[in-house]
Amino acid sequence: MRFFKVFSLFILFAQTLFALSYEQIKEAYQKSFFYEKIGDYKDAIRVLMPVYKAYPNGYTVNLRLGWLYYLMKKYDNSEFHYRKADMAIPTSVESKLGLSLPLMAQERWSDAEQVLYKVIAIDYYNYYGNLRLAKVLGEEKKYKQQVSVALKMLAIYPTSVPFLVVLGEGYYHLGDLKRAKEVFKNVLILDPENLTAKEYLKKLEKPSGEGKKEKPNEGKGEKG
Repeated sequence: MRFFKVFSLFILFAQTLFALSYEQIKEAYQKSFFYEKIGDYKDAIRVLMPVYKAYPNGYTVNLRLGWLYYLMKKYDNSEFHYRKADMAIPTSVESKLGLSLPLMAQERWSDAEQVLYKVIAIDYYNYYGNLRLAKVLGEEKKYKQQVSVALKMLAIYPTSVPFLVVLGEGYYHLGDLKRAKEVFKNVLILDPENLTAKEYLKKLEKPSGEGKKEKPNEGKGEKG
């Protein structure tokens, strides 16, 4: 019993020792945002370390560190902090969306798919969750599912260029070239300089059978 009392006092002392005031936390975040704005991600992380040491399981600080490490292309670190944020608030959508970024950057499509389905389980029509899922499904060659996700979202965002693009890609790889061509032509009405649509249409204009399975350079001109 005495051991547990001493241990509890030690934990309490440690928390008090590393506790920060509101002003200290606010200043750390302000500096971090400033450094991020000028592209100095290393210092953006450094100024947050006192906050992280004081609150190692805190949601906000881990979410922010996950983002900053992602920007630095340190994907293992990014994943670590996003997972800590997600453990802190398991119902959070933003932590899961954040986690999908380093997973996708490492082309861990199956892991990313699982995380994004968790997003949709919480927020069925989440824009970025569904868009990233559609892209991941395309990378996994799950084109029927990719088309299904795109159609679901286009029912509520009919002029969304990113979803039209992934819909066209899905049709193209399923061999439904007529629909793919119609979709990409519509994309160019909404976004005349869309490079992905132009490249697919160029392939579709070739004689039948040429370039059908060749995948154009995707992702240009679309966000998310």
